[in-house]
Amino acid sequence: MLAGQLALVAAAVFAGAALYINVAEQPARLRLDHRSLLAEWQPAYRRGTAMQAPLAMVGFLLAAAAWWQGGHPGWAVGALLMIANWPFTFLVIMPTNRGLLAAEPATAGAESRAMVERWGRLHAVRTTLGFAALLAFLWASLA
Repeated sequence: MLAGQLALVAAAVFAGAALYINVAEQPARLRLDHRSLLAEWQPAYRRGTAMQAPLAMVGFLLAAAAWWQGGHPGWAVGALLMIANWPFTFLVIMPTNRGLLAAEPATAGAESRAMVERWGRLHAVRTTLGFAALLAFLWASLA
């Protein structure tokens, strides 16, 4: 089932990118001074959103199609996990994002650093959702 295999690929790319952010990019940026930290986070966030948001949507649509075609519950579970990134981002992470995007790097300080640290913890939830979807898709693929 091609839709399912493509959903698996989308989830793998999403989860891998999310994991990279949490284990490589976020720790590296936290070593920067306040100003540089915020100046790096702002464009990185915009670029990451442009990549990860479509991956979550495509993974959801492909998995929904695979579930429709084959009926395995793993496709439905994974689809819901992939799309859960959207409401989680809008309802939980977005207030932090808005604060960080509105901040001026020249006036960055302990408050903006704390917001970036909070953002990293919240982003780890997105990583977990991506890997959970990936596991659901693997389960469905192997059935």
